[in-house]
Amino acid sequence: MPSFESIKARYEAAGQGHVLQFWPQLTDSEKASLLAQLDSLDIERVNRIYKKAVTTEAEANSPNATGDSVEPLPEGASESVTNVEQAKEWRRIGLEAISRGQVGVLLMAGGQGSRLGSNAPKGCYDIGLPSHKSLFQYQAERISRLQTVAEQEFGKKAGTVIVPWYVMTSGPTRRDTEAFFKEHSYFGLSPKNVIFFEQGTLPCLTMEGKVFLETPGSVAVAPDGNGGLYAATRSPLSSHDKSHTVLSDLAQRNILYVHAYCVDNCLVRVADPVFIGYGISKQADCAAKVVPKASPTESVGVLACKGGRFSVVEYSEISKEQAERRDSTGQLVFRAANIVNHFYTTNYLNMVENFEEQMSFHIARKKIPHVDLTSGQIVKPTKPNGMKLEMFVFDVFPYTERFAVLEVQRNQEFSPLKNAPGTGSDDPGTSRRDLLAQHKYYLVSAGATVKDEVEIELSPLVTYAGEGLDSVKGKTFTKSGLASSLEELDALV
Repeated sequence: MPSFESIKARYEAAGQGHVLQFWPQLTDSEKASLLAQLDSLDIERVNRIYKKAVTTEAEANSPNATGDSVEPLPEGASESVTNVEQAKEWRRIGLEAISRGQVGVLLMAGGQGSRLGSNAPKGCYDIGLPSHKSLFQYQAERISRLQTVAEQEFGKKAGTVIVPWYVMTSGPTRRDTEAFFKEHSYFGLSPKNVIFFEQGTLPCLTMEGKVFLETPGSVAVAPDGNGGLYAATRSPLSSHDKSHTVLSDLAQRNILYVHAYCVDNCLVRVADPVFIGYGISKQADCAAKVVPKASPTESVGVLACKGGRFSVVEYSEISKEQAERRDSTGQLVFRAANIVNHFYTTNYLNMVENFEEQMSFHIARKKIPHVDLTSGQIVKPTKPNGMKLEMFVFDVFPYTERFAVLEVQRNQEFSPLKNAPGTGSDDPGTSRRDLLAQHKYYLVSAGATVKDEVEIELSPLVTYAGEGLDSVKGKTFTKSGLASSLEELDALV
């Protein structure tokens, strides 16, 4: 542990010496805790981030700012899974990479379910399916099934194909997430192939860039946004072994390709072989899945070119005329809705550090409770008094040389869980509806008939994306229920 004098000198040099204002009043344990926190903070980097974020925002808001031109994705930058023959080939390429143990998964699961009325991490949420499975369980079972499919299609011995799952939590969700996985025996996956790591934090700052104290003996911090994923992959996985990181673990396992996604999408195809194969065939360093915008006015960021570079452009950044523009086929020109679903090579993830300093953090002005430096009293503001700095996971796109975009079908791959029950949009009810509708689609596509009022939940262990259902051809399903096996499915005829 560095000395008080060295920490004091460092923070004073950075113009942040006030963090030690209450030092004489702290207990020995509080002093040790504060020194450890201050030592772990790269305060010089915090100052650089603040200056760059403020400067970038001021330039963007300047009356003289012309702004970068926003153009649709160039011809050939985007392809679609509706090209069925091509999609089959991408699936083969991706599944072969999975069968060779070259694919890993990064899950962004730092969010809490507070908007859903839950105190648990969002991945623990039950959307009301007959099985009452959580989002975490659904995703774990998709990984299990995909491993089996890769073994069967590429003649591998059962249990030999592994897709490691790297689960990024936040400080508030880490303990509960790990406990949930242990309580449910990792949903059938091997614990050694489920790796937990934590999203980083940054200090909360005053509007002038000074660090807030949450208590006299601790700095107020907040998560650094889902773009903190990249720095988090370089952070030690435990305090015992500083060299063991997500990146080193990927290297040790010879993982070449990574799929990253958000926990709140009940339709997500985890380690999707079609997407993996698409990224490989395009020789992309980074790729993004998108869905067509539902309407010109949908409030969603779209993949486009800004200043000649691939970017996610917020709906407020394009004009009404641009939003409504259509191509010769009648489709919206700016239609590639961002769903936070990415492909990376591990080489690319290792390179992000080289250009990370060029990326600007976004400023979120918030009401930040803090200690008054004069009185030592806790202040709970009624209006925004400071800022939290965050980076978005798509902020790397403009720095990517070989980038590709894959358009997928919304009703097959995207149904986010954002809002409280009963909202009617992106809520547990719509998630449940969309997942059961997909399962009906799988059965009908396999040649079955499903009565209108019948709801059948297919376990991910039965089918990953509609495969393995040949036996239902010609059958009529008249009963609702859960099918955890083909035998259970037959019982619903």
